[in-house]
Amino acid sequence: MQFATVNDVILHHQLIGGPAGRPVIVFANSLGTDFRIWRDVVVRLAGDFPIVTYDKRGHGLSDLGQVPYSIDDHVLDLAALLDRLDVKDAVICGVSVGGMIAQGLAAKRPDLVKALVLCDTAHKIGTAEMWNARIEAIEAKGIESLADAVLERWFTPAFRRPENAAYHGYRNMLTRQSATGYAATCAALRDADLTESTKRISVPALCVVGEEDGSTPPDLVLSMARLITGARYEVIKGAGHIPSIEQPEILAEMIRAFLATLPAGDEPHG
Repeated sequence: MQFATVNDVILHHQLIGGPAGRPVIVFANSLGTDFRIWRDVVVRLAGDFPIVTYDKRGHGLSDLGQVPYSIDDHVLDLAALLDRLDVKDAVICGVSVGGMIAQGLAAKRPDLVKALVLCDTAHKIGTAEMWNARIEAIEAKGIESLADAVLERWFTPAFRRPENAAYHGYRNMLTRQSATGYAATCAALRDADLTESTKRISVPALCVVGEEDGSTPPDLVLSMARLITGARYEVIKGAGHIPSIEQPEILAEMIRAFLATLPAGDEPHG
């Protein structure tokens, strides 16, 4: 396991080496998960690309830090981690809040970003009323009280079969996250509206959504894609909010095909 202190928090991360001259792919996870959600995508890309995965603050094995959070806190954490690892011109692949972190990083630190893969995310997610209600429920009764409703939005009915051991495992992942870190990131999502900065993104972007996503449905992801000049938009059948879990082969091939279209080496990007 690898740990680094950035911005007064310790971030758990993983750096996997790859061929020189290939872009580093950086994976940013969703609310209520840790970087293990990317495993089945990472194993399909490892060896061909250098890879960074990490647990954002308040999640996984990373520190809680000061709460509540803003999206900027998460963005600056990722920027500091990439600076620490001497990573530049990376392909940032983020899902849900991880996709908002990716958008924020492209706006604040364009030197770090060669391209974006924005999975099941948007420039603005949910309403203040929705997030406040979720925060209040977590503070009163914990993540367990909301788990089934959250998982219905994350996964397709086919994945949520009672006999599917993986479904139960990801439920454990959700309910074992820090309730404080989860609620703090809900506050970050509540307060984040990246519409204007996302309109100014000038790097290549691939916007992907699961056809059955109940958290950031296809129409919402399409509205984000339309803000980004030249963005590609793809829908993955048989997937909900986290396609890296339900359809990792398809997502990995989409990422690989997208990366094949990027300028090689140190050519300018935007």
